Amino acid sequence: MDENELRTRTADVNAGAGARVEVERPDVVELLPGLLYLLRFVVGQAYLWRDKGELTLIDAGPVGSAARTVEVVTALGHRVSDLRRIVVTHFHEDHMGGAAELAELSGARVYVHRLDAPFVRGETAGPQPVFEDWEVPIRREVAKLLPADPPTAVPAEAVDEVEHRDVLDFGGGARIVGAPGHTDGSIGIHLPRHGVLFTGDAIAVSPMDGEVILGVFNVDRKRALASFRELAALDPEVACFGHGEPVLTGAGAMLRAAAGRYED
Repeated sequence: MDENELRTRTADVNAGAGARVEVERPDVVELLPGLLYLLRFVVGQAYLWRDKGELTLIDAGPVGSAARTVEVVTALGHRVSDLRRIVVTHFHEDHMGGAAELAELSGARVYVHRLDAPFVRGETAGPQPVFEDWEVPIRREVAKLLPADPPTAVPAEAVDEVEHRDVLDFGGGARIVGAPGHTDGSIGIHLPRHGVLFTGDAIAVSPMDGEVILGVFNVDRKRALASFRELAALDPEVACFGHGEPVLTGAGAMLRAAAGRYED
């Protein structure tokens, strides 16, 4: 399937913004023409950013998702080696599960915050969330959807550690925004030139009513809420979440209003 076919098999989403390609799983949704694509998996989602001649993947999906990601890369007219970097917003299995295989196939560098890097490299197990009572059955159902195999560790030589305020060379300058609380090393990625913000699981969209909410399964809810507010203050036009439909226009106002509904 070439790029023209990819664009042809589309339907409007979000009141005409973006385009959906009907594939099995994940869905592929063109969010910004020629620049940004959403890859939706059984659990969670990833985002493919397209600069001239090279690609960046924000999160990598669960174990077993690499083949589908490669399929999308190829459909867009790229070689696998055009995938230059994989930015992992945090170490959870639905976000880093495909990273090791994709890095091996493409030679891409894997970027992750210093505090989550040991878990991505497989040096030790990461801390479990502090579950709210209402989150426990949700987590149980999510676990049923995830592959039984744990994620493969990313080799240390393929991992680059990042910190708050680092800038990566894609999207006109991608700024790393520390967003601790979901995990200690959770990050957002901000592309000021394009008005795009990737929030990881610091912010989500409820599958029940479509409302923007604080992400679930946090290690520290208070810090997570502070990170939510800091990300909202960046005032992006487009917000891309780890779970839930992206907001393609006026995202900053929507994020600030959502954050304002929470008490400390």
